[in-house]
Parts: sequence; C-alpha cells; structure tokens
Amino acid sequence: MVDPRISSINESLKEIRNIITVVSGKGGVGKSLVASTLALTLAKKNYKVGLFDLDFTSPSTHIILNIQGLQPKEEKGIVPPKVHDVSYMSIIFYSGQYSLPLRAADASNALIELLSITRWEQQDVLILDMPPGISDATLDIIRFVKRIQFFIVTTPSQLAYATVEKLLDLLSELRMPIIGILENMKRTSLPSIEAQVEQKAIRFLGDLPFDEKIEEAIGNTEVLLDTAFARKLEEIVSKTPLF
Repeated sequence: MVDPRISSINESLKEIRNIITVVSGKGGVGKSLVASTLALTLAKKNYKVGLFDLDFTSPSTHIILNIQGLQPKEEKGIVPPKVHDVSYMSIIFYSGQYSLPLRAADASNALIELLSITRWEQQDVLILDMPPGISDATLDIIRFVKRIQFFIVTTPSQLAYATVEKLLDLLSELRMPIIGILENMKRTSLPSIEAQVEQKAIRFLGDLPFDEKIEEAIGNTEVLLDTAFARKLEEIVSKTPLF
C-alpha cells in the first residue's frame, strides 16, 4: 500500500521555486554552518528563503541561528516560524534538547511526516540541511522530492574528499543536478581539491577560509555575516548560478 503522505510531499513544496540540498560526504566539514550562512546571505539579498534542518540525530542550525522561544503554528499542517528573515523548520521544535535515537525505518517515517505536513509559504529557495554521508535521509530525499539540486561541502582533507567522491558517483549515476562543490576550512598551506573536482566534470565553487572567529560568531547572526567566512561565501554565491 502506498503511503498517502508521500503524495503530499511535493504538494507541500509546490510554492518553492528552487530546492537546494546541502550535503557532505562526512561530518565535521561545516555543512550546517554553510547551509545556515547561505540562507542568511540569500535573505540579505531579498530572496524569500526557507531553511529545513533534516539532520535528526545531530541538528545544529538552531544553535547557529540562536533559535529560542519559537514554535511552528498548527494550521492545516505546520507553518514554520520566521527568524532573521528566514522561514525555519527543524525536528528540535519537537525533540528539544533530547537526543533522538531513531533506527532507519523510524528516521524515514519522521522525515516523510515532516516533509508532508510542513506548509511553506511561497519561497524563492528552500535550503535542506542534510545529515552527512549517503544516509537514509539523503536517499529518501532523492526518492520523494522533485526539483532538488545538490550543493556539496567538503574540506581540503583527502579523507573528507574521498567520501565526497562516493557521493558524487551516486548522484551522477542517478543523474541528479549538482550545483557544485565548496571547499571549506581552507588553510593556505594545504593544496586545493579544485583539480580533483574538475576531473569529475563538476563545478568547483571556490574555497572558504579557516576562520578562527567563527566559533565566537555562533548564535549571533550579525557577527557571523561579518566574518571572513561569510563574506567569502557571499562572494561565491554572487558568482554562482544557484537557481
């Protein structure tokens, strides 16, 4: 029997013009920070932006954006609250600060439920912050959500990029549209992965510097947007056809 919620997913997303899925090959590469800062950057450019944190086991965008005292409205589904001019949705509205140890089937069920009942206003772009790696959530998004584009984050580490290559191979095999690869935490002493990316015939979006001031900017979006990290991301976004 077909789950009726699945047919509701794209209905709930029909007002979204563009869906950008931010992914990484492994954790610890700054994917959620990139997703959050990308949302803030686009909102600053007067785009209507939504951010959906779909990392159920280790959500962190609410910490980056300092989400406090907000809850979705229940109105024929759930309507995400708006913060920093970004419509925001996360499992933390329901799990709070407690861990959410979900098995694969339960995680898929939670993902389908949230995707099907969340009512997004008309948005220019919805950014999906995914769990790292080729997770069940990523596979479910590929199966159930139409019109997605992948924005891939890695670091100069060969260990991080090795996992990205596996993700690239899967996305290429499935003919999923890839915006490009962003290299985060770049130190001048480390070689770039640009040549390796271009060998895959994938757009290299650029690199973001390792910024020691990032940690003190967590939870303060004004300070975050004034960091070298955010300024470089804004420069890259202005040169990249995201949608």
